[in-house]
Amino acid sequence: MKKFLSIITCAMIAIVVFAEVSPETLAKRAKRKNLVVKEWNTDATTRTKWLDHLTVYDSEGRKIEEIEYNLYGQTQRVVTKYNEESMVSEEVVYNEKNVPVRIRKYEYNENGTKAKQYNYLPNGKLYSTKIYEYNFAD
Repeated sequence: MKKFLSIITCAMIAIVVFAEVSPETLAKRAKRKNLVVKEWNTDATTRTKWLDHLTVYDSEGRKIEEIEYNLYGQTQRVVTKYNEESMVSEEVVYNEKNVPVRIRKYEYNENGTKAKQYNYLPNGKLYSTKIYEYNFAD
């Protein structure tokens, strides 16, 4: 029984480690390497300009930070971490005072789709769980 479990475990690890990223995804990431995107809003009457959104990508073209702003400053910030397979493993959500308010951790199915999202409070207590269900129509 132990031998069977170890074979299954090795097979699952191999599937996850050798999961391929599509060429389209790699092409998109190549265009976003070390990119910073700033979105600006302008009031039509006063011509006042303010930063609305900031997105930062890493050297592999993966989104690592996203910040939402309003006229008064930051409203929300999300910092994204990735696992060895370049899949999102954790997102930390910060409030307008840059204080963590929620931590999201993810589990994936063997085919790379999201299976579960665990939402934690900053103190580490599990707040809620989201389960993803996929129904493909034939």
